[in-house]
Amino acid sequence: MAEEMLQEAYATALQQWPVEGTPTNPRAWLISTARHKAIDRIRRARRLEIKSGEIARASLGAGEKDAEVEDDMVRDDRLRLIFTCCHPALPIDARVALTLRTVCGVTTEEISRAFLIPVATMAQRLVRAKSKIRDAGIPYQVPSQDELRDRLDGVLLVIYLIFNEGYLASSGDALIRREMCTEAIRLGRVLCELLPRQSEARALLGLMLLHDSRSDARVSAEEELILLEEQDRSLWRWEQIREGTQLVESALRSGAAGAYAVQASIAALHAGAKTAQETDWRQIAGLYDVLLRMEHSPVVEVNRAVAVAMSGDLEAGLALLDQLQERGELQGFHLLPAARADLLRRLGRMSEAAEAYRRALGLAANDIERKFLRRRLGEVEVGSNEVKK
Repeated sequence: MAEEMLQEAYATALQQWPVEGTPTNPRAWLISTARHKAIDRIRRARRLEIKSGEIARASLGAGEKDAEVEDDMVRDDRLRLIFTCCHPALPIDARVALTLRTVCGVTTEEISRAFLIPVATMAQRLVRAKSKIRDAGIPYQVPSQDELRDRLDGVLLVIYLIFNEGYLASSGDALIRREMCTEAIRLGRVLCELLPRQSEARALLGLMLLHDSRSDARVSAEEELILLEEQDRSLWRWEQIREGTQLVESALRSGAAGAYAVQASIAALHAGAKTAQETDWRQIAGLYDVLLRMEHSPVVEVNRAVAVAMSGDLEAGLALLDQLQERGELQGFHLLPAARADLLRRLGRMSEAAEAYRRALGLAANDIERKFLRRRLGEVEVGSNEVKK
């Protein structure tokens, strides 16, 4: 509650200070405002508890019957809460962010990195979403069977982002948060059981299994990041790869492929290559073209540029990344300068690569990634000095 009330105080400050002026002691103002908001919330919660008890006693029989029906639809507690929170009255970004924050325990900072927006902007978005729920009287109740599909896109995105934060932690001293990956995969399995005909649910589960199968090979015993092309593929979990590939193939046979099916197809191509050299980068680049037509995303553009470069045209891939950098859409995304640095290194342009690695290092917040970037920076700096000699 303290964290949420401080976020609301920040949002109030952003509205009031530009009009009324910055207070003499901003810190004290924020703390006082947050405290008053917390007191108001506690009072409202107490009144709601009293009223809820009265309502429950008045409609006990009907309420118990409805609850039994709802519980039968979504038996898993967390998945039930995710479906409940992903209300279609909210924009999808807002409902997903609010669900991640309130149900899944993802911090505001982690959510803001996932959406590639500033923390203050995300905090405002969360406050606005809560305000809309309150002002519009949107009920928090488990949706009926007919309503599940209206909320499916949001639920899939929530599970996808939980997995992403677990697979590549946005900050901290660990690259992989295994408990988050495990929970996302578990939720994916439950969702597939609940909606067995939803091909995108199967595709998402397949995507997560294929990525997770490589976890043991991604970090060395010395806590060093190991890139995909350098991984010991004997450490990959092949049973998991087979299951993930079967799920992807099943999703593709069901009809029109969605975004998760395309991403899972890319992951399956990586997993199916016995060596890094056998990776079908040309087909992967083509699949990224398909994905871009489905949902325009600068992050997908970064991945496509790398695929173009790795398919044999380093200069073309670098040109695509340079265009992205000039557009300025990914200013806080460390993987863009990291990708540029790698292509510049492969092209032998060491001084430019060093500059790009420094920029990536300044943006990265994960300790394992920072350690890797520092090592690569040292290597290209040595190479740059040798060229100058």
